[in-house]
Amino acid sequence: MAKKIIVVFGATGSQGGGLVRAILSDTETEFAVRAVTRDPNSDKAKELAKLGAEVVAGDVDDPATIHRALQGAYGAYFVTFYWAHYSPEKEKAEAAAFAQAAKDAGLKHVIWSTLEDVKEFVPLHDDRMPTLMGKYKVPHFDGKGESDKFFTEAGVPTTFLRASFYWDNFIYFGSGPKKGEDGKLYLTLPIGDAPMAGIAAEDIGKCAYGIFKKGAPMIGKTVGIAGEQLSGDQMAKSLSKALGKEVIYNKIPAATFRSFGFPGAEDLGNMFQFYDEFADELNKIRDVKTSRELNPSLQNFDQWLTKHANKIPID
Repeated sequence: MAKKIIVVFGATGSQGGGLVRAILSDTETEFAVRAVTRDPNSDKAKELAKLGAEVVAGDVDDPATIHRALQGAYGAYFVTFYWAHYSPEKEKAEAAAFAQAAKDAGLKHVIWSTLEDVKEFVPLHDDRMPTLMGKYKVPHFDGKGESDKFFTEAGVPTTFLRASFYWDNFIYFGSGPKKGEDGKLYLTLPIGDAPMAGIAAEDIGKCAYGIFKKGAPMIGKTVGIAGEQLSGDQMAKSLSKALGKEVIYNKIPAATFRSFGFPGAEDLGNMFQFYDEFADELNKIRDVKTSRELNPSLQNFDQWLTKHANKIPID
């Protein structure tokens, strides 16, 4: 019997790549993988092909290639990458194209990698956090959250997947501990004393695979995933142990973080403020127990650090 094809967009990225590997590493799987990438000749794409994926060229900004990639498929994993362009409008256009193509292809199960529309929690007129770009509170959240309706209105059988803060950001995104003028290491975050949901990037794809395996009962549901929910102090303590050097949690106001001036600082400052002020609501949906049911090999922060602490730049 032919395997059901799951089309994975962003297949060479952390979310999509994790899903591709999760499917292909399961010798009992009922699914086959069609990995979509802009450059099938890249090293990452060739690696996926060696693992057994069907690698095809596709561009999220070219609806014709999206339609082509979905032909004959059972399901798809749709993800956008805001940080490539810093444009919620572009993200919304990509999500609309995904939804339309999924409808046209008659897909049976779609996972849309989304986030909250923060404006539903902090309206634009609420000045506790600044409005950005004239109409967003957390642009890289809001564009995705606004896009959920495209899938619902098109009648596409969708599971809405909400990920958490990637612990991998401590390695690749400059969020890790930094040396202060006193030579000590400080983890600087504006999350107050609230526990923040976090996850290993590779576990996102494994959780998504768990959703596809469960199938029809997951359609129409919003599923939040997390490996653990930790305060700044707790993360600093774990980092201290893993790095063999004391790490101190430097709790700063969100306004201070917004003033740091790097690209996206205001967006991320608002995001961390959102994590802080709405921790109960965000952590309720990002349930660790549910995540482990979807992905039995789910890592907590200490387990992730055991594997990756040596990659965290601290100089």
